Amino acid sequence: MAADLVISGGRLADSALGGERVDVVIENGRISAVVPAGEGPPARRRLDASAALVMPGFVDIQVHFRTPGGTDSEDIASGAAGAAMGGVTACVMMPNTTPTIDTPDMVREVLALAAGVPCDVRTSAAITTGRAGERLTDFAALYSAGVRVFTDDGDCVADDALMEAALAATVGLPGSVVSQHAEDPDMVAGGVINDGAVAQRLGLAGRPAAAEESIVRRDLALAATTGGRYHVLHLSTSAAMARVSVAKRSGINATAEVTPQHLVLTEDDIERLGTTGKMNPPLRLRSDVEALRLGICDGTLDAVATDHAPHHPSLKDTSLLDAAPGMTGVETMASVIWTELVATGAMSPTRFVEVVSVAPARIAGIAEHGHRVEAGLPANLAVFDPAQRWTVHADELQSRSRNTPWAGRELTGKVRHTVLAGHPVVADGELCS
Repeated sequence: MAADLVISGGRLADSALGGERVDVVIENGRISAVVPAGEGPPARRRLDASAALVMPGFVDIQVHFRTPGGTDSEDIASGAAGAAMGGVTACVMMPNTTPTIDTPDMVREVLALAAGVPCDVRTSAAITTGRAGERLTDFAALYSAGVRVFTDDGDCVADDALMEAALAATVGLPGSVVSQHAEDPDMVAGGVINDGAVAQRLGLAGRPAAAEESIVRRDLALAATTGGRYHVLHLSTSAAMARVSVAKRSGINATAEVTPQHLVLTEDDIERLGTTGKMNPPLRLRSDVEALRLGICDGTLDAVATDHAPHHPSLKDTSLLDAAPGMTGVETMASVIWTELVATGAMSPTRFVEVVSVAPARIAGIAEHGHRVEAGLPANLAVFDPAQRWTVHADELQSRSRNTPWAGRELTGKVRHTVLAGHPVVADGELCS
């Protein structure tokens, strides 16, 4: 009998480029066998993986698909299409929507809208009602509705007692985590970009690096006290990373992510990028970038997440002071990391799989994704051509918005196929109908 799908002639990323070529056989949404190339059975459909790597699908645990309330910038369908094109088989939406995702009914509404899109879209929920920082949401009810990540996202939970209570709540909810936007709101009030030379030259108020370290230090102490799970969203400074490193060695249950942009771009890029270069936390110093690159390669940092933040042009076509913060990134994540770190020899293909798939799935409690390519496991896969060169054109990406910092940049490595629950959603670089 013919298999549902065979991915033929690729190499497994964990075996690096010198591994043996294999056929990956898929039936009923799962990998049924991994056999030497050419030994796969007849199949209803075949995907050519020659000269490519077969990997677990990528997992992006910080995306903004602007549903509800901001669908002129992005909606779940356009965001999921970009995710699939980038090899992302699962992602976690942030709750800074209008209205806020802070009740089980809102969770169910968003997940219903995500049914049938070419990516497994999950949602986080707010830590505090309306993200107002005044009282906790009902963690237990939200957990029962499927939420595993609790975050006020762009708003830091500044109140010590609230943050302590939130972390304590995760202890009784297996697999749940509190994810913090770590910038002290008093220290960054009115700040536009990094508090440094570029801000001074442009006459703009800055967002100091110390604002991040301050919150990370406090939160790690609260995590130690409560035993709760703590995750730092889009960590941007070497000082905060050092705090996380020490905490991990002492046994605190903490993880941290970094964005592609914080691994590549600095405050010096802002004048070139204009308002596309504005985000929170801001692009930092070259010394921070170099430290974070070492941290993601050596395991100090756990995962890459994009903070994919699409904005309608009207929200970006203004001054740096007034522009909305954020950059798109879900479709380009894998290629940027491969170009900057793997193709240069700084990161192994195995570590690449860990930071863009395995670790983020583990952090966000997404059990069906981030597995090795082995028989018996779910068939959520990306086939990645490590040699393909391509140039990013904003108007060719799937997002409704155009605020990519990579426009005009040639990248090395591109997704060829994406398989979700055993079904191709991208084949030969094109979305499947």
